[in-house]
Amino acid sequence: MKPENYDEYEEIDLVELFYAIASRWTIILLTTVVLATLGYCYGRFVVTPIYSSNSALYVLSKSTSITSMADIQVGANLTNDYMVVIKGRPVLEQVIENLGLEMNYDTLKNKVSVTNESNTRILNISVKDHDIKLAKVIADEIANVSSSFISEKMDQDPPTILQYGYTDTKRVNRSPNSYALIGALAGLVISVGIAVLLYLLNDKIMTPEDLEKRTGLNTLATLPMER
Repeated sequence: MKPENYDEYEEIDLVELFYAIASRWTIILLTTVVLATLGYCYGRFVVTPIYSSNSALYVLSKSTSITSMADIQVGANLTNDYMVVIKGRPVLEQVIENLGLEMNYDTLKNKVSVTNESNTRILNISVKDHDIKLAKVIADEIANVSSSFISEKMDQDPPTILQYGYTDTKRVNRSPNSYALIGALAGLVISVGIAVLLYLLNDKIMTPEDLEKRTGLNTLATLPMER
């Protein structure tokens, strides 16, 4: 029977816990290395690399003055309008037809993003695809079609094409090394967590100190084990 003053909540000895974890360092290291290797292989052989190519349009044309606040405001409003037009169905379906792409409007729309850098009238058209050359071709064609569409349908001067896309960009999704790092961290957390759990679930009494800790009674004597 436990003494009345015995604390019902068992205290955790952090030093003992540290040594319990350290005693399993080989398993922890092995688990970390295995999951890091699996993560790298997943990123290298399973995940398809995604690349991005960007083209850029300048909203204000030669005939538009920027000497007054009214002209600047017009340019800002046109920028917002053009962002909607560029991702609209007429423009993207025309791009699909011009390039003979085997995809529908929704598929192409999900590959395209249009952004406007703060305090500028520059629109960046970004296209993501697993084929960097195809991404560049699509980005360039969207710039061309958008400029022509805006001129014809919106009765505006066509935006100036500042730049066409490049094909020397890096992949925009996670690299194999990133997956390896995630796997290593997961392996470390899982293995250390299991070691802590085993320590907490271990209710075996191995030393007189364990007996005193679990029962609250002092040890009067110990008997050696026969060999």
